[in-house]
Amino acid sequence: MDWGMKNRMAQLIQSDGRCLFLPIDHGYFQGPTRKLEKPGETIKPLLPYCDAIFVTRGVLRSSVEPDSAKPTILRVSGGTSMVGKDLANEGITTSMEEAIRLNVNAVGISIFVGSDYERESLLNLSKLVDEGEKYGIPVMAVTAVGKELEKRDARYLALCCRIAAELGARVVKTYWCEGFEKITAGCPVPVVMAGGPQVDTERQVFDFVHDGIQKGAVGVNLGRNVWQNDFPVAMIRALRAIIHENATPNEAQEIYDSIKGGKRKSAKKKG
Repeated sequence: MDWGMKNRMAQLIQSDGRCLFLPIDHGYFQGPTRKLEKPGETIKPLLPYCDAIFVTRGVLRSSVEPDSAKPTILRVSGGTSMVGKDLANEGITTSMEEAIRLNVNAVGISIFVGSDYERESLLNLSKLVDEGEKYGIPVMAVTAVGKELEKRDARYLALCCRIAAELGARVVKTYWCEGFEKITAGCPVPVVMAGGPQVDTERQVFDFVHDGIQKGAVGVNLGRNVWQNDFPVAMIRALRAIIHENATPNEAQEIYDSIKGGKRKSAKKKG
């Protein structure tokens, strides 16, 4: 691995071998997502606690301050929307030259294994890896399932992750599922967990994140389960404790409740 590639990877995956990525790229296919209508305001209190952000070039330029930015993974695939025919029909939307111009640490692209556009998305990944290796920029492959959420099982996700690694992705983002150890065991590059739609309770998030870390994931790439939470700072700090301090789900819940309680007391005093 070349020095530039090593340096960029080291800024993403920390010295303890773990990472907490904060994605705010949802608008590229969902439009104005709840609590992400103003991305800059949403992420400002969260930036001190994440290791990197996952973002499109438009939001990076318009909403992230260059003098206080975190390491950046640039979303470079898209071209579809929630109202279109098929979310899987993505193309590459952003050039590697643009990624270099924006001084990013990595680029991210979705792949749709098993869809009608499997071949196109995998060839897009391969082309992006060729460009990234040329300039020392790592590629993160995102194992997307479009609207077919039932695909989130270990056998399918293990297949996706291994294919992404075989084609040269340096990091793979995938969903947690039962039997997660089958995914990490078969993937020779770091695996980070995606969140998907917001779940019912914070404890559910703490449980699956802890389980995934114990079974080989190096970290998370969680968005809605953080910034759509009523107490996003409490949420990200609790998750950070699991990832970087080996906290248990019970300990993470205590951290969350403590910070949430402090916020409520502060709000009452101001009122």
